[in-house]
Amino acid sequence: MSAEKPHVRLYCDGACSPNPGIGGWGVVLLSDLHQVRKELSGGELLTTNNRMELTAALRGLEALKFPCRVDVSTDSKYVQQAFTQKWLDRWQKNGWRTADKKPVQNAELWRELLAAAAQHEIRWLWVRGHGTDVENNRADQLAVEARLKLAAAAR
Repeated sequence: MSAEKPHVRLYCDGACSPNPGIGGWGVVLLSDLHQVRKELSGGELLTTNNRMELTAALRGLEALKFPCRVDVSTDSKYVQQAFTQKWLDRWQKNGWRTADKKPVQNAELWRELLAAAAQHEIRWLWVRGHGTDVENNRADQLAVEARLKLAAAAR
């Protein structure tokens, strides 16, 4: 019998101002088993809020060194519902087109996120943004700081 996969909590958030404009993403990874906390962040000069939300989830999953059971907490219903409401399944079956035959926005990021997610057992959880969840607020803070740092460097 194989060992159970370690459990990791991943909090991710994106920020963009204006939207589209300069964006940032932030991630908090927590492993109680290993007593590890890891924070990640980055940004892009010309992006959208949705792209930063996707990038945060992707970079968080890519940071995991082996298959895990992951609770991904996001305040983005766009990200969470794509998995929980089976939007991704439909988009793939429709050749990466929406129900009204338009190309799916951010399809390349969705493909990368699907590949990263396939290595893990994931629960996609929605949390209220700017609410009482301390770690989600920290992910938001990391995203905003990354955006502001990039904006200052671009001046």
